[in-house]
Amino acid sequence: MERLAGRVFLLWSWPRRLAACAAGAITVLALPPFDFPAAGFFSFPILVWLLDGTPAAGAAWRRFLPAFSAGWWFGFGYFLAGMWWVGAPFLRDLGLAWALPLAVLGLPACLALFYGLATLIARLLWSDGIGRIAALAFGFGIAEWLRGALPWGLAWNAIGLAAMPVPLLMQGAHVLGVAGMSAAAIFVYSTPALLATRLHARAGLTLAAILIAAQLGYGYAHLSMNPETDRVLRVRLVQPVPEAGGDFDETLKTYLELTASPVADGQASPELILWPELSVPFVLAERPDLLDAIVRGLRDDELLIAGTVRQESGPEAGMRRLYNAVVAISKTDGIIDGADKVNIALFVDHLPFEGIFPGAGPDSPLTKTSYSPGSARRLLSVSENIGALPLIGTEAAIPGIAEPHAQRVDLILNPANYSAFAGLPVSYQHLRQAQLRAVEAGLPLLLAMPHGPTAVIDARGRVIDALAASRRGIIDVAVPLTENGMLPGGSSTLRGLVFSAMLGMVALFLIIRVGIPESRD
Repeated sequence: MERLAGRVFLLWSWPRRLAACAAGAITVLALPPFDFPAAGFFSFPILVWLLDGTPAAGAAWRRFLPAFSAGWWFGFGYFLAGMWWVGAPFLRDLGLAWALPLAVLGLPACLALFYGLATLIARLLWSDGIGRIAALAFGFGIAEWLRGALPWGLAWNAIGLAAMPVPLLMQGAHVLGVAGMSAAAIFVYSTPALLATRLHARAGLTLAAILIAAQLGYGYAHLSMNPETDRVLRVRLVQPVPEAGGDFDETLKTYLELTASPVADGQASPELILWPELSVPFVLAERPDLLDAIVRGLRDDELLIAGTVRQESGPEAGMRRLYNAVVAISKTDGIIDGADKVNIALFVDHLPFEGIFPGAGPDSPLTKTSYSPGSARRLLSVSENIGALPLIGTEAAIPGIAEPHAQRVDLILNPANYSAFAGLPVSYQHLRQAQLRAVEAGLPLLLAMPHGPTAVIDARGRVIDALAASRRGIIDVAVPLTENGMLPGGSSTLRGLVFSAMLGMVALFLIIRVGIPESRD
């Protein structure tokens, strides 16, 4: 361990950057669909040793630029290996080949700035022994909090997901949120680096063991507390698996056939039916024939929530704004309610800087369906006494997004659509993040995707029922509507920020007491 730490410590120039990039890429093995959490114990000690090798004296840029660089290259490797699938639709459409490098390399390069900031913050508080571990955990906690606070869908694959592969390990997000769990995960993952110097090694490993025990203990206790309830909602989720480039009339026929499928013997018909995001990729006001066909396929006591497109006129003549939306449709009244997607995602809902790129005009196959963000988040009424929070598509990847509304609704609806990325890891990564939104808010969540996996998730993040990816079918489930289990004293995101700040205070105390470590100039 000492020899390995010494070799990493002495790396410089491109070997140093490649080591940081490789360490970030290794961390992706802890994410879906691989789910190998131990990968963090290999990658984060390397990052600690790389930061140990940064200069401790000289001009500010000489001390802090190498630290920022180490974090940036780590983040670039992490996001490139975890989000390479963003380029799939650009590769399949030769008309958009110009945007492939922008998506595959540009997006990870931008997201890596947050991890560069994380290591820069850590380097400001760097000291010997356990202090630097606490500083690194604090830096990443702040970085993940910032990612979740921005409105443009940049919170995908938070580093804390690496330590939460199953519901037992997810329950801590109910207390600390993703930012706090990320900080705790970085602290635990980084402790093997202490074995190289044996300074504070025993204390660090003990604290790591306590954090792991607390995560397991709270997870077990929280999963055991399932309050009984008589309130249930009968739901049906539809997964049509449409053919790529197929005729929409055939796709709609599949939706309607699955929607009208008879229920199993002894079961009552569903009260709520959920279709995926953009299941009807048209402005329904312009296609009354589609609305009529959908209404005819519903029973009298059913409410359909379907993803569609909403249009508004722009400020200039001939201009229009399109919104990624959901609408509530009943048999008797047609469209009775709706909501827009508020947090649009770059390269999924919107191409950034579209006006300056060649071929990105209004006739581009990508930008002609570029969506505007909704002005406000709307709640939907499922029945007289049941309310729902719609999170459309990638909104379910934003930490803490459901918590401000959790006291006013009974469940979360998450229609999503990754048809352009079918067969790639993105849908499994989305499912994991949807589970965490259910845990944070203490609410059940319904996830519907055209190619799957479609799932019904309870308020503890457990998958009650699911359809495997690329399997056409429906899910009929009676979802228990328990009182949500949010803790008092603010959101989990705020508690996670406080926890990260506590780690930062520990690092600051140790740097004052121990001093800044000597390092290679």
